[in-house]
Amino acid sequence: MIRGVTLSRERVLELVQLQTGDEKHDWSSLSTLDPLLVLYGDVLRIDPSRPDWEERDRFILSKGHGPSAYYAVLAACGFFPVAWLRGFMQFRNALGAHPDRFLVPGVEASTGSLGHGLAVAVGVAKALVAKGLREQRVFCLTGDAELHEGSNWEAVLLAPHLGLSNLTLIVVDNHSSVIAMSPWEAKFRSFGWDATVVDGTD
Repeated sequence: MIRGVTLSRERVLELVQLQTGDEKHDWSSLSTLDPLLVLYGDVLRIDPSRPDWEERDRFILSKGHGPSAYYAVLAACGFFPVAWLRGFMQFRNALGAHPDRFLVPGVEASTGSLGHGLAVAVGVAKALVAKGLREQRVFCLTGDAELHEGSNWEAVLLAPHLGLSNLTLIVVDNHSSVIAMSPWEAKFRSFGWDATVVDGTD
């Protein structure tokens, strides 16, 4: 089984700083850093030399408008050269303001328009089961403010109905939402999810 590589937080932060741009969305990006380090360092079954490896786990960054930490982790894992980071958001560079799965190795879904990543993840998880790939897992990362998009709750309702035990949703609650909707775990449990709260910086 191929696992994620060992990642240094300090090294990844250095790689984040290589990326410049007026639409970098630093706070949104950095709020994803700790979950990304855990997923790519200890959880995901991946092979950077074969981004399309059929038996890989899938990760979808739903809050794709802040991708610089995501790009830094992908580069640190070896999905593409670190030199690409210096061209972040520059003309004819693959690393745009929103991740593009057709341009960036390791990106599973093109995201950035909020509220769609979880629905895509539900579809991917269902497709894996239909193909008989029951050991492969799908992880989706979203944020508290993004959960104001109604399309998320359609996906939240559908996933338990389909029995998608291979799907994990991670909600980064950095209290950026203008409407308080917590406690999140109670809402997800009412839809049939197993939900728990963790300290994302521990």
